[in-house]
Amino acid sequence: MKRKQTPKDVNSVDYLELRKKTAIHEAGHAAAIYFGNKQKQLPPVFFQIILCDCLVCACANCPHVEGGRLIQTLPSSFEDAIYNFSDAQKHAYQQAFEADIINLLIGSLAEAHYVAQRDNELINPLLVPLNVLHNYGGSADLEVVDDYLHCFISDNSEREQKISELFLAAFKFIEQWVHWYAISALADYILSNNKNIIDYEEIATVLDSHFTVAKKLAIRYI
Repeated sequence: MKRKQTPKDVNSVDYLELRKKTAIHEAGHAAAIYFGNKQKQLPPVFFQIILCDCLVCACANCPHVEGGRLIQTLPSSFEDAIYNFSDAQKHAYQQAFEADIINLLIGSLAEAHYVAQRDNELINPLLVPLNVLHNYGGSADLEVVDDYLHCFISDNSEREQKISELFLAAFKFIEQWVHWYAISALADYILSNNKNIIDYEEIATVLDSHFTVAKKLAIRYI
């Protein structure tokens, strides 16, 4: 999952801020895959975060999440894919489709949330609708989401209804403070890391430890 750089990034955001936004974006993807799939009781899926020496290469797509999708290859159509499935298998496959879409959306939503916090602004689905995610590095992810939706649902109105539902689910994930605490911590870990690859086990350790801390803090202040 690569964050697509926009002209706005190049013209008005300095290099360190771009790196921070990119790290938040990719940490959002990672947290969504790790926590979201687990909460839905979906199978764990391997992914890693790829880094390079950005101070030298100034790579717009570094860091980025590699892997993490439950549907490795989109079928010609959803109906063709589930033709011989049992009801339980059909349900699981639909859950995997929807989880991948949500996980793709959460990267740019995390970035939007970070920018809103930085600028002391409000954020909600009305202020940041789906099409605005292009402004938060989401263009590449939205292209993949569109491919999923066209494979998943043939009717235009049903597609719009489904993406609205999944967009709200992605927003709710970001709004949960325990998730945001873990995302922020992973982003800081990404920025402080000097390796080329952060592997799955390392990502899981960072997310789990900060999620646990966030839950304890939340309980303390209830």
